[in-house]
Amino acid sequence: MIRIITDGTSDITARRAAELNIDVIPMRVFFGQESFLDGVDITREEFFARLTTSEELPTTSQLNPDDFLEVFQKYADQGDQVVGIFLSTELSGTCQSACIARDMVEGGEIYIVDSRTVTFALALLVEEAVRMRDQGLSAAEIATEVEKLAQRTKLLAIVDTLTYLKKGGRISAATAAVGGLLGIKPIVGVDSRGTVEAIGKARSIASGLEWMARHIESAPADPARLVGYG
Repeated sequence: MIRIITDGTSDITARRAAELNIDVIPMRVFFGQESFLDGVDITREEFFARLTTSEELPTTSQLNPDDFLEVFQKYADQGDQVVGIFLSTELSGTCQSACIARDMVEGGEIYIVDSRTVTFALALLVEEAVRMRDQGLSAAEIATEVEKLAQRTKLLAIVDTLTYLKKGGRISAATAAVGGLLGIKPIVGVDSRGTVEAIGKARSIASGLEWMARHIESAPADPARLVGYG
């Protein structure tokens, strides 16, 4: 059997993971000294509720090799093949941790894919991997195809508020204040290397969506592949 594994930054819910028959390894989220397993100890709604009232931004810790080793070894012992698809190595060391765990496993056939992205774009790659699994492709074929798709996957997002960019030290308080008064909505994307970059700005969500629509029209999506928005 082929087992597909990803991490919690894919934002795949427990219900969807069960429908897809995949494993999602949760990230650990910290609000000050409090620690939570994302999706296990804290729901998405609870996370955003805390975010709006917290004086400082929450942080996450990358998954370490031990977080992967047990599940990798379990599936190797069962004779299953594993395809692990994880968030961009430019954003976290999680993928490297998975590689270390893979090399520690006795036996087994384990493939690790750097998605070069995060959140629902990562989820789309996982969904594609599931579709290939269900079509009967081998683990090696799935990993190869997902690596190709990762180089073509694009993620665009509109930042509705500058508050969290200011809290995270990405912009100054003055810039945030001026941007807020002007209604600036930054548009960010994850490039082909897997890094986050500012690619535009708009004066409203509506105009930002129009900008994104024009951007997408200039490089049309492959109709044979999944496209997501939210």
